[in-house]
Amino acid sequence: MTKEELIDLLNKDLTLEYGAAVQYIQHAAKVTGAEFQNIQAELVVHANEEIGHALQLAEQIAYLGGDPTVEVAERRVSDSSKEMLAQDLAGEKDAVRRYKERIGQARDLGEFGLARILEDILIMEEEHERDLAAALGQ
Repeated sequence: MTKEELIDLLNKDLTLEYGAAVQYIQHAAKVTGAEFQNIQAELVVHANEEIGHALQLAEQIAYLGGDPTVEVAERRVSDSSKEMLAQDLAGEKDAVRRYKERIGQARDLGEFGLARILEDILIMEEEHERDLAAALGQ
């Protein structure tokens, strides 16, 4: 893997972070039902954390000599609260998988500072995954 290839992958991750923030905002506004009251507030926290991840990724992409994207990945919507949370959970599972890969790729290129930042993002994504799984009774 080259540094340019890593930048491209980080930019793909950045589009997904933008999309996740937008999706969380929309889902937090639409989720209903007494069983989802606690997770509704948590979705707002998740949205803010995803924006923080986007900022960190953009800074790292620029530091590596790349141009941070302004593209936003696909967002998923539903009229079902349970389906919204399932969509969010699927996104978090994907993020956990991608960031584990990205950490190894950064280390392989000797980008240990980037790897450390990605580890912090991974920790939060794993927390999001646990929150959503718990809300869905999984």
